[in-house]
Amino acid sequence: MPESADLLPHGLSGDHAPEGLRAITLIQAEHLPVIAALSGSAATPARLRRNLVVSDLNLAALKGIPLQIGPDARIEITGPCPPCSRMEETLGIGGYNAMRGHGGWYAKVLVPGRLALGDAVVPILSDGLRGPS
Repeated sequence: MPESADLLPHGLSGDHAPEGLRAITLIQAEHLPVIAALSGSAATPARLRRNLVVSDLNLAALKGIPLQIGPDARIEITGPCPPCSRMEETLGIGGYNAMRGHGGWYAKVLVPGRLALGDAVVPILSDGLRGPS
């Protein structure tokens, strides 16, 4: 993602994602060095075809929980984003398997807004309280 971008109902401006459950993709920053180690290749979000990199949150534990990103935008994780066959081309032999279990997550857009590099990603708990940022 550039320094800032608009999050629209169909995902990030300029992206090709359809509106709905797979509008945006997220990956945990902590998984990037794991993928790199397993594949023997640099694992950047752009190479892995993921829109947002999130750190210090267990995205797997947040499926179905709204996430506030920055002051305006909200998304909800809808399911795992498995690697595709292109990872063999991108990361080399074994790239697909290196990403298994580390491929990230799909999300739907609940509230569009402007995203900026470094924006906090905060879970919105069912009682309306914000979780740790």
